[in-house]
Amino acid sequence: MYAVIKTGGKQYRVIAGQKLKIEQIAADIGQQITLNEVLAVGSGEGLVVGTPLVSGASVVAKVVSQGRHDKVRIFKMRRRKHYQKRQGHRQNYTEIQVETVNA
Repeated sequence: MYAVIKTGGKQYRVIAGQKLKIEQIAADIGQQITLNEVLAVGSGEGLVVGTPLVSGASVVAKVVSQGRHDKVRIFKMRRRKHYQKRQGHRQNYTEIQVETVNA
């Protein structure tokens, strides 16, 4: 059974046992969290699509770690104008492991 969840402005297709990195959530390592914004739940041919959410569906996950992604370097330049701008960004993430998908 799989589910399509929405968290941090993004959508993810998850199954039980899967690890994934999502936008940072304020939770301690080892804590269980419940993701209630489930857009679709399915197994094989049976797919239930919500309007916009599936009522009563949830995904239970455990927080594995908190961290930061690799640095993204931004470089802007206008040729012949003596303009150069350098900037960097590191996005925070929460790594979770999906335990169960409740339909």
